[in-house]
Amino acid sequence: MAGILFIISAPSGSGKSTLVSQVRSLVEGLEFSISYTTRQPRGSEEDGREYYFTTRHEFERMIAAGGFLEWAEVFGNYYGTAVAALAHAKYAGRDLLLDIDVQGAMQIMQKLPEAVSIFIMPPTPEVLERRLRNRSEAEHMTSEEDLQRRLKAARKELDRIGEYKYAIVNDVLDVAATEMKAIVLTERAALEADKALAASCLTSVGSPRLVSALNSFKVAEGGPSPE
Repeated sequence: MAGILFIISAPSGSGKSTLVSQVRSLVEGLEFSISYTTRQPRGSEEDGREYYFTTRHEFERMIAAGGFLEWAEVFGNYYGTAVAALAHAKYAGRDLLLDIDVQGAMQIMQKLPEAVSIFIMPPTPEVLERRLRNRSEAEHMTSEEDLQRRLKAARKELDRIGEYKYAIVNDVLDVAATEMKAIVLTERAALEADKALAASCLTSVGSPRLVSALNSFKVAEGGPSPE
């Protein structure tokens, strides 16, 4: 069944992009939606590959014209998914992966409750901080203030994990990719063998790996983390 919308959210530094790329190499018929943003390209990013980079003026014109399925302002920059992305995937007979932040995900869940939501999280705060520092150094963006802001934002995003259908702890890439593959195939009703693995990733189940990761961030299942 083509036209399934998969919402993928994760704190910055969770390894989401690498995981999504791995899953797309394992599962056919997945189209990746490229978001629009008003922030500047980082490192080796190219327009039309990681994002469509645009101006605030053009982005706001698209908002006024109803051109976005969802949009949000994050860290002072706009991010949004064009309405045309889902229609294009359906026309091509493919499912659509949306890599969006929690704000955007909540918008889409309200508009399209049939969408399949997946939250990707790092195993511990220490792993997340290390990944963020490594990425910041690679991109020559070593602001300690910015890094701490992202760590704080990650904890707030984790407060919403219970609103997602599935959650994957991205500690070992191959394991996380296998879990996401099982989720996609289960939602397509393709292979019976994948259902048990996909079911273990349901947020309502609260697998030991998920509970351990949430505890490391001092986040209770379905509840806010302490300040």
